[in-house]
Amino acid sequence: MAVRDILTVPDPRLKQVSKPVDRVDDSLRDLMDDMLESMYAADGIGLAAIQIGEPVRVIVMDLDWGKGERKPRYFVNPEILDASDSKLPYEEGCLSVPTIYDEIERPDHVRLKYLDYEGKEVIEEAEGLYAVCIQHEMDHLEGVLFIDHLSRLKRERAVKKVKKLSAEKVPVEG
Repeated sequence: MAVRDILTVPDPRLKQVSKPVDRVDDSLRDLMDDMLESMYAADGIGLAAIQIGEPVRVIVMDLDWGKGERKPRYFVNPEILDASDSKLPYEEGCLSVPTIYDEIERPDHVRLKYLDYEGKEVIEEAEGLYAVCIQHEMDHLEGVLFIDHLSRLKRERAVKKVKKLSAEKVPVEG
């Protein structure tokens, strides 16, 4: 497993639409392992493959690792089958937009389908933070960042701040 660099705005690769994966094999599992280690190293709870420059429809998440235990989850070719009409605001951040946080409203319950680490199909319900996180990461697969849900002014300010931090070569967490 290797820790890979995480792309940050305004890297144009983050705007790419990711391609479906044909099959889950050892090569893909190696990628998912690298993604997970990269996410842990950056103190994140979710990461899409495109965030490390791989334009494939793969996500890793671990909502529990900050509590002292690791419970990684792997999502290959995830699809939302249904979403609730009710929405909840959550403060979101993103490893590709470090130090920026803002409130985004998303459906608080989704039904999703994906392939797991072994390539088995899973259909399940997600709610609360889990539902928000999976939607946030799935946005990445479409080339959408959470700041794209904000006003143009807020989005431009966020990109400018991240560019300034990158130019100063200050280590960022987020």
